[in-house]
Amino acid sequence: MPYTDLLRLSVFLTAGEATALGAIAAIATADSADETTLAVAGGWWIVAIAAGLFLGRPARAIEALRDPLAEARTATSLPPETPTRIALGRLWPIGVTAIAAGVLGIFFPGVAIVGAGYALLVCLAWHSHEAAVLAVEQRDGVRFYVVPTNALEPVELVRTPGLRSDRLSADA
Repeated sequence: MPYTDLLRLSVFLTAGEATALGAIAAIATADSADETTLAVAGGWWIVAIAAGLFLGRPARAIEALRDPLAEARTATSLPPETPTRIALGRLWPIGVTAIAAGVLGIFFPGVAIVGAGYALLVCLAWHSHEAAVLAVEQRDGVRFYVVPTNALEPVELVRTPGLRSDRLSADA
């Protein structure tokens, strides 16, 4: 599975998790007259958005990806696993936290509120990672692929030769 696809899917899933948990929180607090909970939720979501945008700056994305990209070993063949299996193996914690926070959020709206804020933060913090990897791939003429590993371990990558189409046309 290309690393850029995994990053894009991670952002989409956390954005979906934030949306679903936000909806659960809104439904769970609709009958409540507790304005404090709503004020805390609004404040937490604003802080999470601000922190996510700060952490998702392109310069921080490049810094965060430096080590995984530098440690990628060079390979001439792709990992044998299917992209679906790699994605499920790496991203299952997002689904587990979404389901757990959603179920608990029905009974305890604060759990859904905190979960939605955290998912917003992660989504916004990771939104520029794909562009950073694409920039390195285009600059170096390589592609990065995810090696199947446990989701609780750091991501492991392999580097394969790319097409280098921009360099071929510039040399011609």
